[in-house]
Amino acid sequence: MLRTIGYLLMAALLMHFGVAGAAQYRQVQANESAVMFGYTQMGVAMEGKFDRFTAQLAFDPARLDMARASIEIDIASIDTGVDEANEEALGKQWFDTRTHPTASFVSTGMKSLGGNRYEASGKLSIKGRTRDVFVPVTFTEAGARGQFDGVLNIKRLDYAIGEGAWSDVGTVADEIQIKFHFVVTAAPNKK
Repeated sequence: MLRTIGYLLMAALLMHFGVAGAAQYRQVQANESAVMFGYTQMGVAMEGKFDRFTAQLAFDPARLDMARASIEIDIASIDTGVDEANEEALGKQWFDTRTHPTASFVSTGMKSLGGNRYEASGKLSIKGRTRDVFVPVTFTEAGARGQFDGVLNIKRLDYAIGEGAWSDVGTVADEIQIKFHFVVTAAPNKK
């Protein structure tokens, strides 16, 4: 009888501290995080990145219904590795940063795919056009730190990226990969 009471007490304490100690990953470490992209130009694989972005995340693997993500990218911070290409990308035919200085993703839901794999659904807005997207994400947890990694494939012409002569997908492929790596730290959940 005492043993049963002891087990029940232990289980109650574990449940209490498990809930009270649960953490939500929400503090993005911008200096350790990155937003990159990949594409093919004239048959050659190319890569680039965006140097400035903000990200607000809220993620508790035990409470996916509460997961949230909002990411905003400063398009003028594009770095293709070539100054001339960076300047061209800011123009009206590509990103038109005078009219549309930012691109954004806002999540609408999150579901588990098993293991450390998830799928975030949300709205991706680029150059004044918004599309529903589904983003495969892996989450790696190491104590109070976590990492989100994923790749989202989009069609650039869906967002009018590369208009006029640049709409020829033989020169620059229609498929673009947006790659991200976010390092986050956890804070205790509030009861």
